[in-house]
Amino acid sequence: MTAARRRPAARRRSATPPRGRRRRSAGLAALVIAGAGAGAALVWVWSGRAPAPLLERTADQNVLLVTIDTLRADALGSYGGPAATPNLDRLAGAGVRFEFAHAHAVVTLPSHASILTGLYPFEHGIHDNSGYRLPDDSRTLATMLRAEGFATGAFVAAFPLDSQFGLDTGFDVYDDRFGHAEGPSDFTIAERPAEAVVAVARAWIESQSGPWFAWVHLFDPHAVYRPPPPFDARYAGSPYHGEVAYTDHALGPLLATAADGERPTFVVVTSDHGEGLGEHGERTHGLFAYEATLRVPLILAQVGSSSSAPPDDGIVSAEPARHVDIAPSILDALSLAAPGLPGRSLLEPAPGGAGSEPLSYFEALSASLNRGWAPLRGVLAGRDKYIDLPLAELYDLQADPAEADNLAAGRAARARELAALLDDLPVSDPFDRRVAETAAVVERLQALGYLRGSAPAKESYSAADDPKRLAHVDEAIHRGVDLFQRGRAREAMDVYRGVIAERPALELAHRHLAFLHWSVGEVDEAIAVLTRARDAGNASPAAAGQLGIYLAESGRADEAVPLLEALVADERPALDPLNALGIAYARRGDADRALRTFERVLELDPDNAMALENLGTVHVQRGDRAAAAEAFERAVTLAPRSSRAHAGLGVVQLQDGDRQAALASWTRAVELDPANFDALFNLATELVNAGDLATARPYLERFVRTAPRALYADDIRRLAGVLQKIRR
Repeated sequence: MTAARRRPAARRRSATPPRGRRRRSAGLAALVIAGAGAGAALVWVWSGRAPAPLLERTADQNVLLVTIDTLRADALGSYGGPAATPNLDRLAGAGVRFEFAHAHAVVTLPSHASILTGLYPFEHGIHDNSGYRLPDDSRTLATMLRAEGFATGAFVAAFPLDSQFGLDTGFDVYDDRFGHAEGPSDFTIAERPAEAVVAVARAWIESQSGPWFAWVHLFDPHAVYRPPPPFDARYAGSPYHGEVAYTDHALGPLLATAADGERPTFVVVTSDHGEGLGEHGERTHGLFAYEATLRVPLILAQVGSSSSAPPDDGIVSAEPARHVDIAPSILDALSLAAPGLPGRSLLEPAPGGAGSEPLSYFEALSASLNRGWAPLRGVLAGRDKYIDLPLAELYDLQADPAEADNLAAGRAARARELAALLDDLPVSDPFDRRVAETAAVVERLQALGYLRGSAPAKESYSAADDPKRLAHVDEAIHRGVDLFQRGRAREAMDVYRGVIAERPALELAHRHLAFLHWSVGEVDEAIAVLTRARDAGNASPAAAGQLGIYLAESGRADEAVPLLEALVADERPALDPLNALGIAYARRGDADRALRTFERVLELDPDNAMALENLGTVHVQRGDRAAAAEAFERAVTLAPRSSRAHAGLGVVQLQDGDRQAALASWTRAVELDPANFDALFNLATELVNAGDLATARPYLERFVRTAPRALYADDIRRLAGVLQKIRR
């Protein structure tokens, strides 16, 4: 069968609004501040000193929102950082730069949801990069500005912001063409470089005749850090900062385009979160919420034909700023109200007086959702930062910006005060709206370093569950992924065995270890790992589905069928185990039931290329070449980089007598996925049959050298014999 590896997710979103109790206290009242309304033509930007007229509030301007993924504030030149960022430095000199700006989450999707909706995570309900969808009826900057006559376009660089997650709501154009590839190639093309994103964004902007709102997302500073020339050489000792410098370089033409229009453009530049770079033991982001990952750059400026002349060095604001303040600020700049949003316009001074201490909420829940570790939530109150964990933390960021001195014990009263403010916030159960994610989504996010698992919520968490005590486990999990991506699967296995020895209930480690065994052809070992996890009570439905897929693919269909049937009993089951069930039916010779199962997948998701590939395979087995060709051709159209779709089409083409077309399809399949051994076998043997031994030889050698013996032992012996004859 063709579905040993799974396909992209259906584009579906939950329409369920966030649930949970809503409790308010005096502390929460200070947190939730109404957005500013329209006012005078010139806006005063407050920075703790005499205000300076800087931005013109007018409805007749465009809006450019730039989000740079994984950008630490202290990386930029204007923030005193080591990266050369002349374009963003000039923008800061033309506007206002906020020194103390913060995100509300430390991974991409929740942070962008807050930026676009103006809501906290407990309000919009997205808490991680997978398992969540922004409802179709959400009110976003795009929906609000489109209602005001703005053309709306989004141009995103990487898979965590794929339109299937729902952030496309309100956009006339949502350009996420960063490579919807299939199979192992997903590990390398899940993003597109900044210059490519800027090019399509500029083309769209230049085609607009009326006011426009453009959101441009750039992903380059995200790990793995591989800046292009000449930035790779210039920043050989710090490739992260080389990525930042390259991103600034790529932004230059976009900022010039924004300034060249007939209308002025209100520009906002920020990041979704920062990057650990080893601080507090965190290499990347997502585990903790220290300033390395929670603090973000934020620049507001107005550029273009009628914008006011700014001071040469801009304004530096020490006021606290938050992601939830971005939407009200944009609306205020356009003289539009921001009803019901918790943030405030940054174009107005912060409210003063008693009870007005600026507050902000933040969270880092990925490790809790995926590994069962303690959930991390906290609040910022002025310059005090409280982190609610079994081992609570309190920092005075004014005196201790590096968060080296935990004051939770020494200032216990202040810690209790902030803990009470946090407890008074509305509650959003992160498990409540989480949906089962397809394996294709999990694999693509894993390729970017986001490790998705499944772990139930606990009644209580102890110090042993505190992520501070488990940072070394997090490092080991990431190290295992790195080793696998570098072709060192055996070393990665040893890493995961060590993780399982220390944390036997960590389902993610069992699933990764099983996948590693499967990837090198150790089928029985892969099944044994998942079986042991299941028997020990450490297997979620996702792990059970993985086990069912392995059983079905390895010929143990009678064991796979009852396991998978139990997983798809719901009215709207997860698609991956449903596809695997169809494979299991086909493997045990029940073609009719297999066809009905794949057709059910297509009823739930008409664009599911994996189901079409499997449908085509069953039609081939039944001898219905016309139906098989239709299924494979449609799969190729939907997923042109699917190796399996091209391979299946090649089988039909050969059966129809078109050898050249078949050879072309198999060649393409092997180019897309060198580990598609069925396509490699077909290509090699049919080239031999055609008498083209010179072309066949490297494919024969590759198959004999790389095909897993556990699955292809007979074929390897056969082609090894063919090679011996050719060499004579």
